[in-house]
Amino acid sequence: NFSGEYQPRAHKYVEELFGKDHTFRAGTIGCFADKNAIALVKNICDSKGEVVTDAELNRRAAGLIGVKRTTGQHPGGIVVLPKEMDIYEFTPVQHPANKLDCGIITTHYDFNALHDTILKLDILGHDDPTMIRMLTDLTGVDVHTIPIPDPKVMSLFTSTEALGIPDGTSPAEAATLGLPELGTKMAREMIKETKPSRFYDLVQLMGLSHGTDVWNGNAQDLIRNGTCTLNTVIGCRDSIMTQLIYWGMPNKEAFDIMEAVRKGKVAKGKEPRWPDFKAHMQEKGVPDWYIDSCNKIKYMFPKAHAAAYAISALRIAWFKVNYPEEYYCAFFTIRADEFDGDLLCKGIEYVTAKRKELDNGLQRRKPNEKALYYLCELVEEMYLRGISFVPYDLTKSDAVKFIKVEKGKILPPFNVIPSISTSMAEGIVQARNERPFTTQEDLQERAHLGPSAMKKLEEEGLISQFPRTRQMDLFDLL
Repeated sequence: NFSGEYQPRAHKYVEELFGKDHTFRAGTIGCFADKNAIALVKNICDSKGEVVTDAELNRRAAGLIGVKRTTGQHPGGIVVLPKEMDIYEFTPVQHPANKLDCGIITTHYDFNALHDTILKLDILGHDDPTMIRMLTDLTGVDVHTIPIPDPKVMSLFTSTEALGIPDGTSPAEAATLGLPELGTKMAREMIKETKPSRFYDLVQLMGLSHGTDVWNGNAQDLIRNGTCTLNTVIGCRDSIMTQLIYWGMPNKEAFDIMEAVRKGKVAKGKEPRWPDFKAHMQEKGVPDWYIDSCNKIKYMFPKAHAAAYAISALRIAWFKVNYPEEYYCAFFTIRADEFDGDLLCKGIEYVTAKRKELDNGLQRRKPNEKALYYLCELVEEMYLRGISFVPYDLTKSDAVKFIKVEKGKILPPFNVIPSISTSMAEGIVQARNERPFTTQEDLQERAHLGPSAMKKLEEEGLISQFPRTRQMDLFDLL
């Protein structure tokens, strides 16, 4: 994982390292899914005035499911060829979605078809490194000096007291809102059940929450019925091998079992050696619950990855406790595209009302509504800590960054105002830095703003101090 801001540089470096003719973006093929296919058939029937039953709709849609719809690219995957080989020995290449001017070349075949044949580097963009760098710049604190774990930070998993919010007065039972991998409802339910108190507990949580069929119907049940604790359930793939070796299994066999389980081969019935593996495990006294748990797992997270996520979360949590204004500034800046300034900057009453509205049927809501819900929770928490937003300022607001103006006060940027895009916000700041604005017309021309953007600035009270134009008429004198 690289910072999203740094990711393009990392991709460029891979190209320099191995050569342009030996590095290609991993291509993907987008196909019609159930909902897409049904919607397409329904639209065609509607356009023809044809009335069909749901059963007939599904029958026709079934013929479209899995049909190629478009091509794209893996978000961070780069295929790397051996220097003596040519890409055409493996696959044709193309521009994604047939856009000849995009400057990106991908494998024509879906990378999954090449997965076991050719090397792929996953150089992904992630918000956490960006957040940590931003917090370092804002506070001057070297993240490597932050104690892990810190007692105050660990208390966030059971209490809100470390945030200055008395227990029972916050809608959230724990204080992990806005912490990477720990702020969602599912993660908070896991925290509530497992009550993590040590660093290894968090590593286990990261593994459980990122696996498939590792928590639900598996580890969760074992913890609930008292068979296991958070410390003893299977959390990460590495634990299977090390635990089996501890129980006396041969190293190679323990490794093979781990690989079969973590890839989901056992759960899908695609591991022919499983009966023998199971018999050998029973001979060594491996508990039945452990074997049964292995039998359910479809995907497992690596322990090193889980540990890295845990360290990152604890570092960010330390800033949340000790530098609250800087923490909220960094968090909201990174998620500015989801931030609704009209709602979230108007006070706790508006935010609480919206949060309650979105909470009703949250699982069925669209991704942007879910993102807004979690932002509402965090802004509500911020208000409860005595921190609030000050009104936008045409002379001081940044284009994209939230700014701490004093203790307990945060100035939002222009790009969270509805109708003001990031490019418009940057245009306002660039024009402002050149020279002060003299009229509304001057602002509109130099910042390249449209009528809707100007109307929104007027509603926010940002331009009422300026005359509309340089020309004066009789009414200006009255």
